[in-house]
Amino acid sequence: MVAQLLFSLSSAGEKKMITLPPDLQSGKHKLNRMYSVEKLTELYEQNFPAEIFTGEPQGLYDPVKHIMSMGGKRIRPLLCLMSADMFGENPLDAMHPAFGIEVFHNFTLVHDDIMDNADIRRGKPAVHALYGINKGILSGDVMFAYAYKHVAMVPAAVLPDIFDVFNKTAIEIFEGQQSDMDFETRSDVQESEYLRMIEFKTSVLLGCALKAGAIIGGASHADRDAAYRFGINLGLSFQIKDDFLDTFGEAAKVGKRIGGDILNNKKTYLYIKTAEMASADDKETLRAMLGETDEEKKITVVKEIMERSGAKKNTEEKIEALYHEALKNLNEISVPEARKAPLRELAERINKRDY
Repeated sequence: MVAQLLFSLSSAGEKKMITLPPDLQSGKHKLNRMYSVEKLTELYEQNFPAEIFTGEPQGLYDPVKHIMSMGGKRIRPLLCLMSADMFGENPLDAMHPAFGIEVFHNFTLVHDDIMDNADIRRGKPAVHALYGINKGILSGDVMFAYAYKHVAMVPAAVLPDIFDVFNKTAIEIFEGQQSDMDFETRSDVQESEYLRMIEFKTSVLLGCALKAGAIIGGASHADRDAAYRFGINLGLSFQIKDDFLDTFGEAAKVGKRIGGDILNNKKTYLYIKTAEMASADDKETLRAMLGETDEEKKITVVKEIMERSGAKKNTEEKIEALYHEALKNLNEISVPEARKAPLRELAERINKRDY
C-alpha cells in the first residue's frame, strides 16, 4: 500500500497530521524493513497522546483524557500496527484503526469498572470513582463513537471488511461481558463456558486488531484468518494470566488490589479448576467463602485452597499451552519467518509479564 499522510481528528474536530518517519514520507519502506515494537509504540504515542481529547464540554472529555492517560500495555494497537507491517509496506496506514481499537478497549474498561464497582484502574482512580457514575457512562459512550470514527479511517476498498470484523467483535465483547456478570451468581460454571466468555470478552479484540492490520496490509484471506486465530489464542492465554495475576500477582506491579476477583466471586479459570480439583472438605469451604464478609479472610482461605488443590499449577500450565497454540497459528502465516519475528517477540513478552 502506498505510503500516505494520514490525519487524526481531535475531539474538537481540528486536523492534526500524523508524524511519519523519513522513509515512510518518501515511500521507501520496503518489505525487508520492519519497525521494532519500541518504534511503533513511540510513533503511536507521539501521534495519539491523551491530550487529543480536548473538546467541549470539558466535563465530557476530562474523564476520557483521564482513562487514556493511564498508559496501559497498548497491546491492541501494537498488534494492529505490527500485523499491517508484517504484510504491507506502510504500518502507519493502520494507525487510525489501531487508535480506534484502543479507544474502544478503554471504553469497555470505563463501563466494566462501573459494573464491577472497581474504583482502581492501573493504580489510579477509575473514571467513575473520580468523576461520578453519570459522567463515566457518558464519557464511555463518546469513546465508543470516536472508536468507530477512527476505525473507519481506512481506504474505501477495505472498509467493508474492516467493519465486518469490528462490528462482530463489538457484539461479542458485549455478550462476553454479560456472561461474565451472569457467572457471578452461578456456582456451576464449566471450563468450556468460561473459555468462551473470555474469548468474547478479551480475545476477539486482539484477533480483531491483528485481522484489521492484515486486511490493511493486503494479506490473503487465509493469512487474515491465521492472524486472527493467533490473536484468539494469545488473548485466551493473556486473560487467564491476567486473572492469575489478580490472585497471585504483586499489587505494586498489577496496579490494583490483589484478590479482587475472589471478593467479587468471579468464576475465573483458576476458580473453576479449584472447584473441580479441591477435596470434598475444601469444596464445602469454597462454597461457604462465597458469602464471607471478612475480605482478608476470604482472600487468604480461597488462595490456600487454590494452591492446595493443584489448581494454581494447572492454571499456569493452561496459560503455557494456549501460548504455544498461538505460536502454532503464527507459524501458519505465509510470510518469511523474519517478518513474524516482532510478533513472536511481543507474544513472548506478554507471556512472561508479571503485571
